[in-house]
Amino acid sequence: MMHPVDTLKTRLQSQAIMSGAKAQKNIFQMVRTVWASDGLRGFYRGISPGVTGSLATGATYFGVIESTKTWLENNNPNLSGHWSHFIAGGIGDTLGSFIYVPCEVMKQRMQVQGSSKSWALNATKGNVSQSPGTQMYGYYNGMFHAGSSIWRDHGVKGLYAGYGSTLARDVPFAGLMVTFYEGLKELTVYGKRKYLPDSDLQVSNSFEGLVLGGLSGGFSAYLTTPLDVIKTRLQVQGSTTRYDGWLDAIKKTWGAEGVNGLFKGSVPRIIWYIPASAFTFMAVEFLREHFNEKTDTDAETALN
Repeated sequence: MMHPVDTLKTRLQSQAIMSGAKAQKNIFQMVRTVWASDGLRGFYRGISPGVTGSLATGATYFGVIESTKTWLENNNPNLSGHWSHFIAGGIGDTLGSFIYVPCEVMKQRMQVQGSSKSWALNATKGNVSQSPGTQMYGYYNGMFHAGSSIWRDHGVKGLYAGYGSTLARDVPFAGLMVTFYEGLKELTVYGKRKYLPDSDLQVSNSFEGLVLGGLSGGFSAYLTTPLDVIKTRLQVQGSTTRYDGWLDAIKKTWGAEGVNGLFKGSVPRIIWYIPASAFTFMAVEFLREHFNEKTDTDAETALN
């Protein structure tokens, strides 16, 4: 659902590589550019690796977060509360990164390419900024073509380009999102007790997950935008080697574009993560609630 917004974010963040740092477009100009050159299909380039990576991350993230949090609190009583939430979220996301990162590399390169016609036109016009003597990667027809091409040209290193910067972004993001979510849940309970002590108002866990999950995702997305910018540029650059590692990327981005460069694409990133996180946490709370009910019923039936 949110992939077109992610495509805009990726294109906004990679402009310094694709067309140089000058005359960069804003989000509205980018919408017109993608639509004019590639139409609706341009917004959905890279959808296959995007979905694959999201499934892998979601499965591992929520698959281990509860057990990890419980284990941490049982073995380290002093590490309860928000720290256990932060660490559990980071571990869950780290496990998913082994599949997610290669999918992210493929997805982002396909997103910046658009259609084969527009990619060839940009290369012909010299709009793709690259170092002398280097050649930008060829056009990818699909997910498997992208993966095999990157593997052939750069091996494992190419598929895991920006792996360190991905973890540097995702571990804080995942940890912050879970911490914000649990903190907002506690704040909600406190607010009900203090301001509505006699109220019979009942809010479903699913609705609570929808609202609080969206807020948590939005806050976390904005705070980690600079890390996302660096990750995107390292994964998109291919053979251009504009940046020699994430520290060099930070220095060059800061030097050429300042704070605005580091927060490039923050608006579509927030727009993407608010509904994505909201629906995710709503689904988690719904499944958690109904799964627990079914488990309790089955246990009671077994005992009887």
